[in-house]
Amino acid sequence: MAQDDPEIRPQTYALDALIRETLARGRRAGHAANADALLFLGNSHHAFPVVVVQDPILEPVDKLVWMVICQSGRGTGAKAEFPSYADIARLANISSTSTVSRAIAILRATRWLSLCARSREANGRFGGNVYALHDEPLPLADALHLDPGYMAFLQDAANHHHARVRCVVAAVSATLDDDIRSGKDVLAPVNPIERRLDAIHAIERGGDRRYFSFNAEVLARLSSSGARRDRADQDQKSKVVKPDPQNSKAVLRSSSKYINTTTTTTTPKNYSESAREAVSIETLIVPARLKDNQRALAARYLATIPVEDRQPVLDELAGRLLAEQRGAKPVYDELRYLHHLCVQVNRGGFVPNLGLKIQAERDRRRREAERLREEAAQRERKERAARAPGESPLAEIRKRLGMPKAPQR
Repeated sequence: MAQDDPEIRPQTYALDALIRETLARGRRAGHAANADALLFLGNSHHAFPVVVVQDPILEPVDKLVWMVICQSGRGTGAKAEFPSYADIARLANISSTSTVSRAIAILRATRWLSLCARSREANGRFGGNVYALHDEPLPLADALHLDPGYMAFLQDAANHHHARVRCVVAAVSATLDDDIRSGKDVLAPVNPIERRLDAIHAIERGGDRRYFSFNAEVLARLSSSGARRDRADQDQKSKVVKPDPQNSKAVLRSSSKYINTTTTTTTPKNYSESAREAVSIETLIVPARLKDNQRALAARYLATIPVEDRQPVLDELAGRLLAEQRGAKPVYDELRYLHHLCVQVNRGGFVPNLGLKIQAERDRRRREAERLREEAAQRERKERAARAPGESPLAEIRKRLGMPKAPQR
């Protein structure tokens, strides 16, 4: 596998440097800058990308929240405050800040918005977050680089209190699982022109191609579930009978029925049953170099191979990283290398090599630990046998320290 293929765009590395500069600027400003920061990635104007207006996943309120946040940015490189939920609700004419919170969660899940860093003052006090707003959904490799908690966020948001967030997050996870099970390298570089053409095709023709974070099959399921929900809402509205104004009981009965049946949204069965098949890596020994996002994605890769091959594959990766420290060619992307190993396992061509030394060293440390435990147990048994009958451990300690015996009661 070619290890020197650029998997992250140069713009993302430039943004990474800009984030560090923003954190440093916030620390220099002191308490006066105790607010969230926003970096807008795009031209400084009020025209909005066509793709955000026509996005088939985002609901109107999600798009409006994106636009309000976009207007708060004064251009790339400028320090701008991320608007509060109350300000967003006021500017977008949204009645509830919980709706704003739901929209921001969906924007982050679909990678329109990234939570890049959390600022800390010199005394360690929390100074705000650094967000990045994008003019199109980020590729997964860029999202994992910029948003250190992205994979953990997807896991937590799967139990979000709002059904729409759970539905979108499940769709993102389902696409990721489908791609990995099919053997696709989800972190491979993607031609930006091809991504945009596929997205435009999915928007204009109903979606038989990918739309950024969603493959065609998941996009169709998500769209059909939305259409079913809209039809259900229309049916419920058509069933509401206009009550007699003189009959107050009929008015109350009709209105309560309408509220109970039109404000509840359930997560589609397809998503609740398509649980992510990630393995628990707590029982495996993972190279320390892998960060939280990488560990979560590594669990998905390992789920595609037999149980008995998972630790040897991780050992092979650890051996390759160790060889890098001894002068071998650098591994630019640990997860792409892990994906390559998993593909070799599924093809029957995986032969452990560098991982054998890692396993042998681990076995040696385990045997050494067992030997030390056995020696300590033997010393304890000898000391116990040499102790006078009826002599307590406390009396033995006093004897070793040259202290007089405790008076007898």
